[in-house]
Amino acid sequence: MAFAERLGNFIWNPWLLGLFLLSGLYFSVRTGFFQLFHVRLWLKTTLGSLLRPKRRREGGGLTQLQALSTALASTIGTGSIAGVATAIFYGGPGAVFWMWVSAFLGMMTGCVEKTLAVRYREKSRDGGWQGGPMCYMERGVGSRTLAALFSLCCVAASLGGGNVVQANSIAASLEAAFGWDRLAVGLGTALLAGLILTGGMGRVARVAQRLVPAMALLYLGSGLAVLLLRREQLPRALALIFSSALSPSAALGGGAGYTLLTALRHGVARGVFTNEAGLGTSAMAHGAAQVDHPARQGMWGIFEVFCSTLVVCTVTALVILVSGAYDPEAALAQLQTGVVPDAAMGVPLTARAFSSVLGPAGTWAVSLSLILFAFSSILGWSCYGQQSLRFLTGGDRLLPTYRAVFLLCTVLGAVADVSPLWQLVDLCNALMALPNLAAILLLAPRALSCLAEWERAQTAP
Repeated sequence: MAFAERLGNFIWNPWLLGLFLLSGLYFSVRTGFFQLFHVRLWLKTTLGSLLRPKRRREGGGLTQLQALSTALASTIGTGSIAGVATAIFYGGPGAVFWMWVSAFLGMMTGCVEKTLAVRYREKSRDGGWQGGPMCYMERGVGSRTLAALFSLCCVAASLGGGNVVQANSIAASLEAAFGWDRLAVGLGTALLAGLILTGGMGRVARVAQRLVPAMALLYLGSGLAVLLLRREQLPRALALIFSSALSPSAALGGGAGYTLLTALRHGVARGVFTNEAGLGTSAMAHGAAQVDHPARQGMWGIFEVFCSTLVVCTVTALVILVSGAYDPEAALAQLQTGVVPDAAMGVPLTARAFSSVLGPAGTWAVSLSLILFAFSSILGWSCYGQQSLRFLTGGDRLLPTYRAVFLLCTVLGAVADVSPLWQLVDLCNALMALPNLAAILLLAPRALSCLAEWERAQTAP
């Protein structure tokens, strides 16, 4: 693990986070900042389509809503609750601004990924579609090696960060709230997940279609209630975010404290990890959608980043800042002494922010949301792991073995200490991001041409 930590720290240096930003900036500039100036078009294509009468599906694949729900099942995870709180603690309120910047630029990165996923997908054996980074790396870039590296790391990440870590969060939350036995929670989670996974990606998508909106409404509803009750604090919180982003020391009264670099680093990192734009994983869900044009699915990629980061994570950040649960001066003092209690950041900080305004109902809302977020992440990542394994082996013969190992990891994750695993998870994410960013930049002309063609068709009289 020591080697994995050193390698992960080397790869996840500011230059890689800068590469995420520069990639998003490149796609944004090339499209004339499509995510901003064509907001009506991509909202009409996504949210607007949900209000129109359903057409009969022809052929295999998922509906666009099912593809989005499956992708959001993995992206709206524990990072939306714990990760944002940790970013604010280590990076200060200014980290929220850079999280927004990362998400704004990442909207076009996500769009390109999803467009390429559909452009280079292929028929699967069950009559549906299989697409994602490994497909456009092999069929677009022409590199089987890059595709295999991505797939191998994705399998490892699905077992670690997508399963063990999430199962641990579920068990810890239920133990803290009700005193439930961790092993029993792990067995129950594995049993429920197993019943869903045996139905393949189609069953996962149908469950996600119902689960994701419900858990999002629960969390967002609770968060908006806090913001409504503390609405007089909103202007101050927003002002603190912007002032701390550009001049952290001045915003917090001068002296030693947060720096612009720390705010940028933690904000960008949180943006990347909460929307996965640039990692390429969620493109596998979108690649299975039944859609008439690749760029149309790209619109859902924009909406995915908007929803996961600019909506869900923003609500978390604002609740923490308006509630009074977070004290910048106290956080700085703890960081300077090197003694940081667990209750000062992560889930405890978010739960304290909600409960300070809503009372016990706030604690319940955070705990239940955390459980649902984590379980949905397990389901979403199981699909990514299976698709990656299918690509590596060229068939389904190892899928039963993978599912058995996956469910065993769920049980082990509930009872084990997962802190050492985070280094391996970060390393796997980096080794997925590097080939994926290289691939989408190489294939950018084709993706942008596809987008421009579709845009002209939509805006033509």
